[in-house]
Amino acid sequence: MSETEACRSFQTRSSCPLCHEELIIRWQGDEIPYFGEVMYVTAACQCSFRFADTLILTQKEPMRYVLRVENLEDLNSRVVRSTSGTIRIPELGIDVEPGSISDSYITNIEGVLDRIYKVVITATKWAKEDGDEEKHSKGLEIQKYLEETIEGKRPLTVVIEDPFGNSAIISDKAQSIVLDKDEAGSLKTGMIVFDATTSDVELDASDSEHQLKE
Repeated sequence: MSETEACRSFQTRSSCPLCHEELIIRWQGDEIPYFGEVMYVTAACQCSFRFADTLILTQKEPMRYVLRVENLEDLNSRVVRSTSGTIRIPELGIDVEPGSISDSYITNIEGVLDRIYKVVITATKWAKEDGDEEKHSKGLEIQKYLEETIEGKRPLTVVIEDPFGNSAIISDKAQSIVLDKDEAGSLKTGMIVFDATTSDVELDASDSEHQLKE
């Protein structure tokens, strides 16, 4: 392995936050269109703890991307979602916020909607088992809306916000907006954040992916 390759691919060791056994963290450098150099970070423990993220190595501003999905071509727009990215679909009242076990991924708008669709199916099933007719009915309504959007029959809006600027929608139609300090500060990050100006350590362990809102 050359010196350059070694710098782009290496391992570090830490302790698992769940079982406290040794945890091997793998780092793999790469370069992707539009973003330049990135670093893939993965870790998995035998106790079931796992972590994955894609770090963009260039400094980014906190960003919001908005795409109005109106046709099948829009469904092919590329999406980069890091573990600190929040996805919103305003028409359906859906917020997918980062949590402690969130994964990063690169997909397209259809892939994002399919992920959400599968979660909604599960949440709808739970609502039926719990006897909550209102949430069950709402879940079926959301499923139908997503199905029609994926078929290109119904428009909706996809919003991605990231306080670290590591998420994006790549499309000529997408609006990109720099978030101000208050907007960025209100977003969940799904990770431990060290504030250099204080002695506080904030742990954002929320995970709203499995919530079905009324």
